[in-house]
Amino acid sequence: MADTTGTKDATYNLVSVLYHALQGADLYEQYASDAGSDQDLAAFFREAQQQEKQRADLAKQLLAKRLQQSS
Repeated sequence: MADTTGTKDATYNLVSVLYHALQGADLYEQYASDAGSDQDLAAFFREAQQQEKQRADLAKQLLAKRLQQSS
């Protein structure tokens, strides 16, 4: 990966996880809204959204740490 992007694989992977976690959190909000009056389904999607937000936060922290170490 580093040969084609100029970025280490681990850094690239963290960026990818961050992107997909944020994208997932956004989608789960829409799914929760689409659930309408089905509170169980809406709660399920909001829980999944929270997990994605936590995953994104952790990926941001790890990415920041790696970027500070490489400078």
